[in-house]
Amino acid sequence: MNSLSLALPAPARRAAFGKRTAFGKIILNEARLTWRRPIGLIGAVGIPMVLLVIFGELPTFQQQAASFGGITPFDAYVPILVVFAVAMLALLGIPIPLTTYRELGVLRRLSTTPMPPSWLLTAQGLVQLCVAATAVVAIIVTSMTVFGAPVPANPGGLVLSVLLAAAGLFPIGLMIAAIARTVTAANVIGRLVFFPMLFFAGLWLPRALMPAVLLDISNYTPLGAAVQAIQDSMLQGFPSAAPLLVLIGYAVVCGFLAKRFFRWE
Repeated sequence: MNSLSLALPAPARRAAFGKRTAFGKIILNEARLTWRRPIGLIGAVGIPMVLLVIFGELPTFQQQAASFGGITPFDAYVPILVVFAVAMLALLGIPIPLTTYRELGVLRRLSTTPMPPSWLLTAQGLVQLCVAATAVVAIIVTSMTVFGAPVPANPGGLVLSVLLAAAGLFPIGLMIAAIARTVTAANVIGRLVFFPMLFFAGLWLPRALMPAVLLDISNYTPLGAAVQAIQDSMLQGFPSAAPLLVLIGYAVVCGFLAKRFFRWE
């Protein structure tokens, strides 16, 4: 118990402790539900890992290429797969549970209780962030230990880039949950947003091979900026300011819009 809690009167301390306990139970409950419905977990961790192994086993992906700026295609794809995992959780892992709760009337019931409904959003975000961290660690560690990828040049910049990617993408998932009235709609809208964004992340056409116009567009998309920042921190050093500012911009704007339009009913 911190000094601030000790300075409070006994009833206030009990109330604060009760709130922390209740919030912890919500997080635990959301974690259990995520484990019971591991679609997002399987998609965010399993699919990138399968692609990582496939790319790592291709001999041509292990050869340095001038078209990739002197790095191997495999090294260029590691940041893309990291962003793939974060984006899948943001655009599919967050909207689908929330729209499920809306269909079942859970959100409406929560809005009538003393517990702030925003706790559910925070709990969902924390759980999905933990899953994202698991995916990111699995991808990077496997790429280094199994396929010889270099150790990240700037681990601090890498962590910052991943956190900003989540901060920019998670509110987009909340916006999808705000628009969609049903789970089916959330799934469809999430996929319609997810797959075009993956193109600009470089999954099908690596950013190094994009024409100048497409690369400029990619730089201002959340996935493209995230790939750029993560690749810089993994291969060069601390990422440049431009992609970080783009991610911060998405976090601020999309966060405001998500708060403005999300409804519990």
